[in-house]
Amino acid sequence: MKEWTAPELLHLSGSYWTCCAVQTAVRLDLFTALAGGPRTEEELAAGLGCNLRALRMLITALTALEFLERRGEAVAASPSILTYLSRSSPEYVGFIIRHHAGIMPGWTRLAESVKSGRSGREGNSFFTDDEEEMEAFLMGMFNVARQQAESIALALDLTGRSRLIDVGGGPGTYAVYFCRHNPGLQAIVFDLPTSEPFARGVVERYGLADRIKFVGGDFLRDELPKGQDVAWLSQVLHGEGPENAARLVKNAAACLRPGGLLCIQEFVLDNDRTGPVHSALFSLNMLVGTNSGQAYTLDEIRAMLENAGAEDIRSLALDLPQGCQVLIGTV
Repeated sequence: MKEWTAPELLHLSGSYWTCCAVQTAVRLDLFTALAGGPRTEEELAAGLGCNLRALRMLITALTALEFLERRGEAVAASPSILTYLSRSSPEYVGFIIRHHAGIMPGWTRLAESVKSGRSGREGNSFFTDDEEEMEAFLMGMFNVARQQAESIALALDLTGRSRLIDVGGGPGTYAVYFCRHNPGLQAIVFDLPTSEPFARGVVERYGLADRIKFVGGDFLRDELPKGQDVAWLSQVLHGEGPENAARLVKNAAACLRPGGLLCIQEFVLDNDRTGPVHSALFSLNMLVGTNSGQAYTLDEIRAMLENAGAEDIRSLALDLPQGCQVLIGTV
């Protein structure tokens, strides 16, 4: 067990200051405003509709954090920051940062959630009627999935498979990458109807509208389209409690042809619940954001696969970030 010092504890407790400064800059589109080159604080304040004194304080903090630099009277952002935090960049990851900012109020009520076992959010989901929050959530999932989708698509052998369903696929990131690396594959993204515009946008961007279709529905209550060769469930079980998570796995298994692959990707907890850190903290994120969701251990996910009739259960041999693992069973 780590021996902590008082300075380390104080630094940890105050680390949200840094997060909030960066999240605020992304929400204000400060970095996008600097994509065309250095600008003065006065120009930025006028363009972003911000108070000059307050924006100067934010810029000073971001300069100290080395996100920005001062060039005489002007302010500039580094090329790497513009690559990832300017909306004009194809590598933009600001959606997930905006999502992190949006869910922070729930984390401030973590103590209440631990006492009650209930989310501090209204409803039982991160889904919302607010269009900006929905965009941040769904396209944030695209930001995250895109970091590892290609390596997974290359490692998962889909030889001879022609039909895949991405269950709870949101913006369709994995369906896109599986189809890109498997020319004979057709895919369905199955998710709530509110996800359709985002999925269609991503699919069209990659030129795959003729091979990837969207079907709207509730994956717990509606029958999934039958006759699939592969069912892909990425980061959807953790949004549900154990009973519904097991039901979802069975629902996915039922849509497969004999010999079909049932694939689950999750932030997996160690069986003794000692880590890894991201999976453990993500489970808390489900506590503050849903009324029943949680991260699951490797054995718990394996049991869901077995109860759904899967055999030959194995893990995909990849070293994925943030405690991610992919389990595959044959139905």
